[in-house]
Amino acid sequence: MNASPNRPKLAFWLETESQAACELGALVGYDAVILDMEHGTLDAIAADRLIPYAASLGLTVYSRVARAERVEIQHALDSGADGVILPQIRNAQHAAEACSYAKYPPLGTRGVGYSRTMKYAGTDDAFFAAENRRVACHPMIETPTALVEVRAIAALPTVDGLFIGPSDLSMTRGRGVFKATGDDRADVRTIAAAATSAKKIWAMPAPGGAMFSLARKLGADYVTVSDDLTALRAGLEAGFDVSRKAGKP
Repeated sequence: MNASPNRPKLAFWLETESQAACELGALVGYDAVILDMEHGTLDAIAADRLIPYAASLGLTVYSRVARAERVEIQHALDSGADGVILPQIRNAQHAAEACSYAKYPPLGTRGVGYSRTMKYAGTDDAFFAAENRRVACHPMIETPTALVEVRAIAALPTVDGLFIGPSDLSMTRGRGVFKATGDDRADVRTIAAAATSAKKIWAMPAPGGAMFSLARKLGADYVTVSDDLTALRAGLEAGFDVSRKAGKP
């Protein structure tokens, strides 16, 4: 992905099995798509179809897996995803276990399956080292205990970056719905600093101007700014507004 010097790379969430949304995202200039296996309606079969398609459009493809568990992580990576985003990480110990599933031994514990990444054939030792470099593993920081241990999580050798979950973090820290308060912004700064200190990248959702500006100021590598269903609603609302305005005398 290539961002301009003054902004992070732009990503969008894909909640449904929509090739058209991937195509439109690429056409308007997005850098990456994140398959939302946690909250969307995508399953492993849909992801296996969407990942090579989105990649063929020039999009970097991340999968936020449904659970930070071995099978979900390996399915996403064997289908060719450029990286995985791991939800609901509890602490550094949990991150160490979950992130190990994204890297082949000796770095991690990812199992060997002969899949798309190997062109459905045998391979050699060099492949595994290259795949460990290619694949990005981004645990989410969205629980209070993960926030407390964020520096230890960022320092893990199987971690390539951190992904902030501001909504869940706000809820689990007793602040209710995310409102980009001073405390919310302080959490973002803490996580960004931990990633930067470990020489790792970080990312976050930033659909509003204030959080996008903060993400840019703090050096986010990529941000999510929309999703396919929100974009669809916005388009339908725009059409509805046209009809409403046309009906006025």
